[in-house]
Amino acid sequence: MPNNFSEARFSLLNLHQQLFDAGLVVWSGGNISQRVEGGFLIKPSGLMYPELTQDSMVYCDLDGNVLDGEFAPSSDTAAHAYVYKNMSEVGGVVHTHSNYACAFAAVKKPIPCVLTAIADEFGGEIPVGPFAEIGDDSIGRGVVQTLAGHRSKAVLMAQHGVFAIGQDAKSALKAAVMCEDAAKSSFLAIQLANTLGMRFARPKKLPRGVIDRLFNRYQNVYGQGPKPLT
Repeated sequence: MPNNFSEARFSLLNLHQQLFDAGLVVWSGGNISQRVEGGFLIKPSGLMYPELTQDSMVYCDLDGNVLDGEFAPSSDTAAHAYVYKNMSEVGGVVHTHSNYACAFAAVKKPIPCVLTAIADEFGGEIPVGPFAEIGDDSIGRGVVQTLAGHRSKAVLMAQHGVFAIGQDAKSALKAAVMCEDAAKSSFLAIQLANTLGMRFARPKKLPRGVIDRLFNRYQNVYGQGPKPLT
């Protein structure tokens, strides 16, 4: 077996704390995974966030089998495993039940690209994936099916929640945080238009050319970080 991934486990512990602090999860819901040599690390099932430790992160292979860890892995492990097996560019996956994004998922509507920040991070609308029950790799199949060839780093799985991907777990968490922010802003804009009686002035999607330019600038020029997930 490879080394015990102590650094990766510690990083994943900190990211779970950031996930909780961001208000994207409640109780023991949600999870983050990080690809490592031979598989991935993932949050254990059912543990409360304050109970998590570096050593509680479970090491699984790309079929979702536990290779190391004293706890059972997340009930979403099969979904994460399927994404890693079928999207080699993905190094991190985050799953949340954040409220505003889940509201869009509940009515099976994508989050429209009505703000520059949405264009920057997602390159267009945040799409809706098919409904799938937990328990096997069905959710993972829906995530891959929806995001394959799509610029979005997040998908709203119908009547379920958000799955976000990235080059690593940190970038996937960023996408999950920005997905919820986009959902909240879009929801409020729609509500404001309705309140003001502006039924013919609802938020309009940005033009494709504008979206392309914003996405390219943000992904390739903005900031100091690594190249984007493509």
